[in-house]
Amino acid sequence: MQQLLVVRSQRVVARGGVAPAAVHIREGKIAAVTSFDDVPPGAEIFEAGRSVVMPGVVETHAHINEPGRTDWEGFETATRAAAAGGITTLIDMPLNSIPATTTPAALEAKRRAAEGRCWVDVGFWGGLVPENRSELRGLYDAGVFGFKCFLVPSGVPEFGQVDQSHLRAALPELASLGAVLLAHAELPAPIEAAARDIQGASPVRYSTWLAARPRAAEDQAIALLLRLTRDFRAPLHIVHLSSSDALPLLRTARGQGVPVTVETCHHYLTLAAEEIPDRATAFKCTPPIRERENCERLWSALDEGLIDFVVTDHSPCPAALKCGEAGDFLRAWGGISSLQLSLPVLWTQARRRGYGLQHLARWLCHGPTHLAGLNGRKGAIAPGCDADLVVWNPEATLRVEPEKLYHRHKLTPYAGMTLEGVVEATVLRGEKIFDAGRLASRPSGRLLERGRC
Repeated sequence: MQQLLVVRSQRVVARGGVAPAAVHIREGKIAAVTSFDDVPPGAEIFEAGRSVVMPGVVETHAHINEPGRTDWEGFETATRAAAAGGITTLIDMPLNSIPATTTPAALEAKRRAAEGRCWVDVGFWGGLVPENRSELRGLYDAGVFGFKCFLVPSGVPEFGQVDQSHLRAALPELASLGAVLLAHAELPAPIEAAARDIQGASPVRYSTWLAARPRAAEDQAIALLLRLTRDFRAPLHIVHLSSSDALPLLRTARGQGVPVTVETCHHYLTLAAEEIPDRATAFKCTPPIRERENCERLWSALDEGLIDFVVTDHSPCPAALKCGEAGDFLRAWGGISSLQLSLPVLWTQARRRGYGLQHLARWLCHGPTHLAGLNGRKGAIAPGCDADLVVWNPEATLRVEPEKLYHRHKLTPYAGMTLEGVVEATVLRGEKIFDAGRLASRPSGRLLERGRC
């Protein structure tokens, strides 16, 4: 039998709250959570002192882009960044790779590309596109965790947008499977109208990009999705909510028992349109970063529980696609790279607003775990769960230096910021994969499948 490892700290974030505790680990699983001094003779001890021991972060919205666009990001670089940031589980989005994950064969190609190259555990979302209704059951049986769709152009030709007719055709199948639909909720008509309104506006001004993606596009899409969810009862998840104007719709739907969950992103909770310089295309994402008052309303919804959790929407690209020299917001790729910075970015904002460690665990660990259906395996420090932990110092600070990021491309809007919360060690199934600034010598992440994890 494998030797017992005990990780103990004065601040362990477990189901009972934050308290001194010892986490007993055997054969990659948490065997027990006991009092701080309960350490059996002969056990190996990892003394964390007053550093926080929290469940490893579960990130359910990342674009790894491999195979096909590995020059944008890849499994090796993305999962190294994840490990350095305290993330132990990633669920990869189905687009930006070639082929997109819209058939069982494409899923197998994705797995072949990832095998043996992941520093953290990795699972996969499937895609819902106009032409793959007949593939949905096969994809689900093959282990995808649910299905992602776009109601507007996705930005890549391999992943087409769906409309109401496609959704009405696919939702009965998803409902019969019990599969969650993740929706990029924007509708084309308000965006097309905005494009006419901004003709002649300077593309280097951030205000032009903000006007190009109005809140109405998001609000109307969410209204449509909620109507369809009421009709078909297939679970719905709204990805990267940016428009606080949609919150009353979501609140009403929740009150009526509509099966809908919601995520927002670190950048919508941190950055504000008024503070983004012109030409600073590192800040471009879709939907856009909105005004400070919108940011504060999202925080209120997170506090209320109307927004369930927070993700990065890590969506990198080569620097040239960000059009940095031209500073053209309308042509630049819309995506923000932040996997490695997930924990400190959110903690910096949460702590300043009076939130504590249990809030952070709920927003970064418990909520995403529930969406992916990994309860009892990931996202908690509890007996039977994988021994996935992040050990970090919430009082320490770091300055974001892009050259120290493990992402393939270092461009990030957080460059130069001072953040609170420094990851000291990341533990995957009882093994340190990141410790004192150094990654493990080889990857040990596994590929996850729904129902076979």
